[in-house]
Amino acid sequence: MATFKEFRNNVKPNWCPGCGDFSVQASIQRAAANIGLEPHQLAVISGIGCSGRISGYINAYGLHGIHGRALPIAQGVKLANRELTVIASGGDGDGFAIGMGHTVHAIRRNLDITYIVMDNQIYGLTKGQTSPRSAEGFKTKSTPEGSIESTLSPLEIALSAGATFVAQSFSSDLKQLTSLIEAGMQHKGFSLINVFSPCVTFNKVNTYDWFKEHIVNLEQFPEYDPSNRIAAMNKIMETGGMLTGLIYQDKNRKSYEDMAVGFGQEALAKQDLSLSREQFDKLVAEFK
Repeated sequence: MATFKEFRNNVKPNWCPGCGDFSVQASIQRAAANIGLEPHQLAVISGIGCSGRISGYINAYGLHGIHGRALPIAQGVKLANRELTVIASGGDGDGFAIGMGHTVHAIRRNLDITYIVMDNQIYGLTKGQTSPRSAEGFKTKSTPEGSIESTLSPLEIALSAGATFVAQSFSSDLKQLTSLIEAGMQHKGFSLINVFSPCVTFNKVNTYDWFKEHIVNLEQFPEYDPSNRIAAMNKIMETGGMLTGLIYQDKNRKSYEDMAVGFGQEALAKQDLSLSREQFDKLVAEFK
């Protein structure tokens, strides 16, 4: 069984010191080891942005995709080899701006992958512009007078789109974050885990101290039932989306792979996809 250290490689992250993404990387590595994965059983697919670099910092299969397109790639990987545990990752700009269409359809499609979003409420890699997760009045280089747009709520959108696993955590809470990633990877369906991951360089508002002051941990509510979708939506709205923990999980809905007619249990990557001469001639005949 692989240990946490075996999911490390020799590539040194070039994130800013103090960036929340360091903890997300460590949590993924710990979670993978905790559930008994080997490096060759994990694939990490990332998009563009500071968070997009994470696929190169983990000893596993990895692919650094293009902006907003981590989820289509991750879904393709999972369909080609359903035996892999697949994680898609990116930032709030990657997943909730240019990639939002892919996010919504991946949620409703319910393939068995885990999507981890490093949410810092700003565009970090492009040097500090307003993102869909920035608050109204947020001042950046792109909104010097303050943003006049409302903040997007990914948790509400996920529940509305039919998500079967929705969770949120804080990069400072390594224990909770690791536990949620473990649960997400073991969930049979699409798992969305939004992570408050502060940008220490460009976001001087949503700091570590700010999050600690505003976060509501669901562990404070022992009576909370994450299988109740209505209660989950109410709790999100009551807290303004500032809650952490397992928010909602539906264990009864089947994954896309298990519902797709003719989709075998053996990974496509291991099947013989070659055509016989008879099959080839039959296909060519259709175009004559």
